[in-house]
Amino acid sequence: MIVKPSAENLAAAAKAAGKKGPPPVHLWNPPFCGDLDMEIRRDGTWFYLGTPIGRHALVKLFSSIIRKDGDDYFLVTPVEKVRIRVQDAPFVAVDAETEGEGRDQKVTFTTNVEDVVVAGQDHPIRVVRDPETGEPSPYVRVRANLDALIDRKTFYRLVELGAHEMHEGESWFGLWSSGMFFPIIPSSELG
Repeated sequence: MIVKPSAENLAAAAKAAGKKGPPPVHLWNPPFCGDLDMEIRRDGTWFYLGTPIGRHALVKLFSSIIRKDGDDYFLVTPVEKVRIRVQDAPFVAVDAETEGEGRDQKVTFTTNVEDVVVAGQDHPIRVVRDPETGEPSPYVRVRANLDALIDRKTFYRLVELGAHEMHEGESWFGLWSSGMFFPIIPSSELG
């Protein structure tokens, strides 16, 4: 019997798969079962059938089985794989705490689904600038090839901790974490 993909079926499979830590979605290769009318908006709100998912526990459960293959996002269980829409990034970094100063500083991010990561080699910070407006969109890698958009209030707090450093032969304003410098904007572009 073939079961049509649904949020309820995915939630049950995710709950069963994740009983002993994060599900190993990178190891699963189930058949593609189609598109699910689910979307993650830029602000981190998850929608199913056009309606916001109001239960945080359910959003957190779905976030544990998301995977990005190429440019597409999927919810993956051992038995099914369904494509969902993501407007920008699947997660939003809603807070950051810093420890230490300068090159010894560590920046720890918390996402809207309670993932906690320390920016560094495995969790780099990157900034993409809108080609039309020049507005920065900062991201931190959460897991595999999944990023969190760093929300505006958190980004502005982090900018206060920034420093000017040479990066690839040019002076950049950026942020240190875990012994790594993450460039944000060329120093020459700051007024």
